[in-house]
Amino acid sequence: MTTPAPMTTPVPIVLAGARGHGSWHLKNIRRLQDKGLVRLAGICELTPLTEEELDTFAAAGQLPEQSADFGALLDSTGAAVAVICTPIHTHTDLALIAADKGVHLLLEKPPAPSYAEFRRMADGVATAGVVCQIGFQSLGSGAVPAIRELVAEGAIGEVTGIGAAGAWARAEEYYRRAPWAGRRTLNGADVVDGALTNPLAHAVATALALDGATRAEDITAIEAELLRANAIESDDTSCVRVTTAAGRRVTVAATLCAERPDEPYVLVHGTSGRITFWYKQDRVLLQRSGRGPEETEYGRTDLLENLVEHLEGRAELLVAPESTGAFMRVVEAIRQAPDPVALPEDDWYLLPEENRRVVRGIDALVRAAADTLSLYSELGAPWALPNEVST
Repeated sequence: MTTPAPMTTPVPIVLAGARGHGSWHLKNIRRLQDKGLVRLAGICELTPLTEEELDTFAAAGQLPEQSADFGALLDSTGAAVAVICTPIHTHTDLALIAADKGVHLLLEKPPAPSYAEFRRMADGVATAGVVCQIGFQSLGSGAVPAIRELVAEGAIGEVTGIGAAGAWARAEEYYRRAPWAGRRTLNGADVVDGALTNPLAHAVATALALDGATRAEDITAIEAELLRANAIESDDTSCVRVTTAAGRRVTVAATLCAERPDEPYVLVHGTSGRITFWYKQDRVLLQRSGRGPEETEYGRTDLLENLVEHLEGRAELLVAPESTGAFMRVVEAIRQAPDPVALPEDDWYLLPEENRRVVRGIDALVRAAADTLSLYSELGAPWALPNEVST
């Protein structure tokens, strides 16, 4: 990638997808605009945002231009950066539209619904010479380099594997929020909106990053078990075990049907201790032989702010596309796997007050998978079928 020319602030930004999770980006752009780093020049939405939705921008008389035509909006606003927070299956095409116009990118995770689409995006961005940051916010945590340093120092002995656990809950309305929600495909296009590939994708990407297996070539085998309690196409309860080129195992267990939803975490297992990283809280617990537990909270670098500072020559980019190649190998394995198996009705129940489905005993299974690096079928879950292996 060529080194971008230094930019002057505030950097003009177009946000594609400003509702749903995009509303978080809208607030973050407002924060950075107040710091004088960026300027919201445009919003791309099929239905324009109201002044009420634009809130503080409207109050300050700073309403951005709006259009459903992404390319035309980039041209008319003179945007230097685009934030893309649109449905998964639209990511590659929109990223390449921006790249063709020399516009740098913050692309939400997952970057693409298949490895082929990921390569098309990453190669196109590289050819265009623009900078692309992938929106794995957890990889902006100061805990990530701190954990790597602890491992390098031998704080927990030799690393024997990485586990991750995510026990979340989603109401049935979650799967009706958009036509692509909970789908593996939509109108013939890959979507792959499953527990491990979208809501708990950070668990997968963070576990791989802490293992040092971030590139596609760092992965030698992938085993996946995909199940669902909800009436959807994709998985809502799943686990995956990755074997890395270094010979280590990375196991991630996830559910959106938790009995008692809790903070997701990554576990680094060592011969003389372990490190627990609650990645949404930037909180780390170090437990090692002969010492008391040590807990530390870290700061976090915002990825859009990091992108702007990188473009201005003040910082290294934190999450380049190539550093998510291993994650995309996992996405591809899940895409190619057989459709998720519907859990027997006796193994889940509806929680009426929250209108969500709960898988019996899943919280303990998720924890056990992260603790032992095992798959659900190996832990004795009666509904778990033999795993599918991708090499």
